Amino acid sequence: MNYDIKELEDQLIDHEGLELKPYRCTAEKLTIGVGRNIEDRGISEDEARYLLKNDIKIVENELLAQKPEVAGLDPVRQRVLVDMGFNLGIPTLMKFQNMWAAIEAEDFRLAAEEAMDSRWAKQVGRRAERLCQAMATGEWV
Repeated sequence: MNYDIKELEDQLIDHEGLELKPYRCTAEKLTIGVGRNIEDRGISEDEARYLLKNDIKIVENELLAQKPEVAGLDPVRQRVLVDMGFNLGIPTLMKFQNMWAAIEAEDFRLAAEEAMDSRWAKQVGRRAERLCQAMATGEWV
């Protein structure tokens, strides 16, 4: 095919519309973007990973806006906090006041204990155990 892809994209956006949130199309299929039928077609792994990278950046930016000191932590503990923020949302993660106080005091074992002593830890089980172990030790197991 040798047509201008940008022109076709603009044409399809004009015909299909551009919706950034899911909606039901005229055939009652769950749709997003420019006519993407996510019920029948879904998304590819590459698309899912692309979205994930964008979502990680959003969580990182929100986390650093609330707690700039996270930038000074080691990479393992940064990953723990981004993972928790991804799961909980940053507003909820900010409510872990005792955990944050322990992190600020560089008492990472206490920070892990405080995180484990939460409704979140009971809800996510193995995820919390793994993340709290990493918070406590600074190492992935």
